Amino acid sequence: MGGLIHFGLVDEPMSSTRHVVALSGEIDAHSAPRLGSRLFGLAEEGKTGVIVDLSEVTFMDSTGLGVLVNALRHFSLRHARMVLVCPTDRLLRPFEITGLAGHLPIFDTREHALAGLA
Repeated sequence: MGGLIHFGLVDEPMSSTRHVVALSGEIDAHSAPRLGSRLFGLAEEGKTGVIVDLSEVTFMDSTGLGVLVNALRHFSLRHARMVLVCPTDRLLRPFEITGLAGHLPIFDTREHALAGLA
């Protein structure tokens, strides 16, 4: 018997065009669709700058990585920008192992991520 898996998603509007999605807990095959739906929804709403804050994420599997890559493509097609906040090596490691770190805009703080949207 497994315990309950925690996943949290908090929307933090910054302006009519900028938005923060702060995540917590585990991003896996069960929670990744909710994340994907929210990110794609923000792109459809016309957000041109989205920060995905992974600071409170405790686990992310390949499904979560795939959702982030697909959302990044979705924003790019709309001439919008999505950036990630990964403040620790533990969070950054999956992106480095898969080679995604060199292809995704990843920052160590929200402040740096906000500057990266410019």
